[in-house]
Amino acid sequence: MDTALIPEGVKRDPLWKFVLKLGPVVAVLIWGVVAMLLCWIKGLNQTNMNDYYGFALWIWADLAVIALGGGAFFTGLLKYIIGKEELKNIINFAVLVGFICYSSALLILAIDIGQPLRGWFIFWHANVHSMLTEVAFCLSCYFGVLTIEYLPLILENRQLDRVPFIHNLSHNMHEIMAVFAATGAFLSFFHQGSLGGVAGVLFGRPFAFREGLFIWPWTFFLFTWSAAACGPCFTIMLLKITEKITGKKLVKDDVVRLLAKIAGWMLFTYIIAKIIDTWYWAAVTAPSKGFGLMEFYSNNGFYGIWILILEVVVGGVIPALILITAKGRSNPKTLTLAVVLAVIGVSVNRWAMVLQVMAVPVMSFDQWALYYPSWQEVATTLLPVAYGIILIALSHRYLPVWPQERELNPVEATAGPVSAEAAPGAESEEETSAEPEPAPAQA
Repeated sequence: MDTALIPEGVKRDPLWKFVLKLGPVVAVLIWGVVAMLLCWIKGLNQTNMNDYYGFALWIWADLAVIALGGGAFFTGLLKYIIGKEELKNIINFAVLVGFICYSSALLILAIDIGQPLRGWFIFWHANVHSMLTEVAFCLSCYFGVLTIEYLPLILENRQLDRVPFIHNLSHNMHEIMAVFAATGAFLSFFHQGSLGGVAGVLFGRPFAFREGLFIWPWTFFLFTWSAAACGPCFTIMLLKITEKITGKKLVKDDVVRLLAKIAGWMLFTYIIAKIIDTWYWAAVTAPSKGFGLMEFYSNNGFYGIWILILEVVVGGVIPALILITAKGRSNPKTLTLAVVLAVIGVSVNRWAMVLQVMAVPVMSFDQWALYYPSWQEVATTLLPVAYGIILIALSHRYLPVWPQERELNPVEATAGPVSAEAAPGAESEEETSAEPEPAPAQA
């Protein structure tokens, strides 16, 4: 039964080996579920959040996965709206990663509110003056869009696709997917921006406060920009990890390089805007509130100036310069380094805009507040990570996520898996033997 569900023409591990490999991940998942139930049954006293840290590790994780899930809306925009057809070979995986990130974000929010059965209050008793209301609406709606985009992939399972109705349904959904891609891009622009806007309007917290355009602080646009830049980098990073674990080449290099190039230029322009924003904030905005730059960075090292350097230079300038150069993104090692650094950079940005905002003393009698999460917070933060690994593993095993897998691994059906390095040569040999006459040369 298990073998019958695996896509045709590809090879997967025996079921026992697959289950054995997922064993440690399932253990982490169970640990997270136990912590989640403790938070729901006993309350938020299971956490180390307090009056200083009403937003803590969970909200950082929530903002981080939403930013990293931006690869789904931006890749969909590039493929369906702008017309980058080459990205059709990675769009399935981008949607899968986005689905995991946004479902994880909603799960984190369900834990954070403490009483998930009252989650519907967000919609029925909406605070129309709060940007978080708009975030809740857009998050929920965009998760619905991602579910619709992920559903055809499920319906194309080898056995389900044999049912005529299901086959026609998945085909017709693909035909109108551009509508959902456009809707997802529209929704993502607003909720990504509003998450930044929440921090930018905190005039009582000068570390986060920003001036802006009309009613929108600069952080509104910077958050959307960074998600569009770093989301595809996260998709590429997970692709490289998946290829390493499976020992297979899953997407052609030219597709990866195209997405990396676009993400690189997005990151390059974003980091310029971020540097300008930081300079203006440090030179104009903060002094107007009575603060100097170094007053926002503690002497104890925990919230030192190294955070700003890590975010802007290590996680911004360096990966941007690598990705915008053909040599940098063509080298597998530098490409992997660049996407990892970009993911770290946007995660540090969200960390600073959640936790450092709360830590900086704003009153003369205040002092730096340090925060250490409880094990329940750590476990429930790792819960979505374990869930994501399991969903990627199941999708890789049973769904046609990779349109180019059979082409890049042509001999595995008879001779077992081939390495990523051997795949291109095997592909060329197969194509040569299949065509008795060479194709005419193209200019």
